[in-house]
Amino acid sequence: MNSFEFNKIAGAVLGTALAVLGLKELSAGIYHAEKPEKPGFAIEVTEAATGEAAKGGEAKQAEPIGKRLASADPAKGQATAKACAACHDLTNASSNKTGPGLWNVVERPIASHPGFNYSDAIKAHASEAWTYETLDHFLTSPQAFAPKTKMTYAGVKDDMKRAEVIAYLRSLSDAPKPLPAQ
Repeated sequence: MNSFEFNKIAGAVLGTALAVLGLKELSAGIYHAEKPEKPGFAIEVTEAATGEAAKGGEAKQAEPIGKRLASADPAKGQATAKACAACHDLTNASSNKTGPGLWNVVERPIASHPGFNYSDAIKAHASEAWTYETLDHFLTSPQAFAPKTKMTYAGVKDDMKRAEVIAYLRSLSDAPKPLPAQ
């Protein structure tokens, strides 16, 4: 190949590269976007009405926790509570992890596990105890129970699964507390 052919090929390659880079710079100038202070997008989520509430009727109320606990299977609750074990100690050692130990949690005063630094949102409930009803409310949505709590878990929305988890938590004791009235 003679030098004239080589120069034509090299000129075409360099001209194409120059055109691509020029178009890139031109498009960056036209479609310029400022970088946000905080990366990501804020997404506002509102809970949609379901069931009868979506049709204009009243939302179905959950059965009382006592009635659900009467038929709850703690073994199924143990399977669901595996997610809890990532942050909580479920053994009788009841040591603190990211969250407090849960051994003997039923009827224990809220924010009372020794050595755990509770959030102010949970400390605001310190005058209460972890009753079956309180556990049911908390496990439905920890953020709704104690806004700004450190616990990021979304909660257990299914009423029966929540009752099974509470039945399992009840079993985590040397002397399980009596079930509430149905």
